[in-house]
Amino acid sequence: MEIDDRITAILSYLRGDIARIYTQKKLNELDKETRAQDWNKFVWEIKTTFSNKTKAADAEWKIEIFKQGKKNTADFMIEFKMLAMKANIDKLYAIFLLKKNVWVDIIKMILGYLLIAAPETLKEWKVVITSVG
Repeated sequence: MEIDDRITAILSYLRGDIARIYTQKKLNELDKETRAQDWNKFVWEIKTTFSNKTKAADAEWKIEIFKQGKKNTADFMIEFKMLAMKANIDKLYAIFLLKKNVWVDIIKMILGYLLIAAPETLKEWKVVITSVG
């Protein structure tokens, strides 16, 4: 089996949005090039493209634009928590994103609490948002 055939076989198994885009790009390259692909270069590309760092960066990008929209508050909080874990963001930044992306009237209501009752930690914010929502 030639290197190009092995690469094509591996590409046929890739699934998901990013993998589909990568596969199409790679298949186009195989069609254009007259010489065989370098196997070591291909393995390096696969490892770097689909590494955990790439997944974390993708999750961080998703959580930054993740808005509540028409989602139920509890469902939003579950999805937010999963994205925050994947992105490995710090707790203060997570609080900032919650304040930014949860329905405005929920945040206004929470910010109207007395200072003694206002949430401070990420866990407290999650509980209060879920209970108010």
